[in-house]
Amino acid sequence: MCCGTGSHHGSWHWGHHHGGFCACGGPSHFGSCFPTKEEKVTWLERYLEGLQGEAKAVEERIAALKEEK
Repeated sequence: MCCGTGSHHGSWHWGHHHGGFCACGGPSHFGSCFPTKEEKVTWLERYLEGLQGEAKAVEERIAALKEEK
């Protein structure tokens, strides 16, 4: 059983992230080495939310730069 249950975005690759090791020989985000479909969907939804937040921050930065004189 894998130990990782974090909610950090961006450094995972299909359930594995950098930090915490599990019994399957590598780091993992999920509670087991073989994530369920529901866990994958949840991870992807959270990942998408993070990407959307990053996109919004970039849009705001672009707008601020355009307003600078």
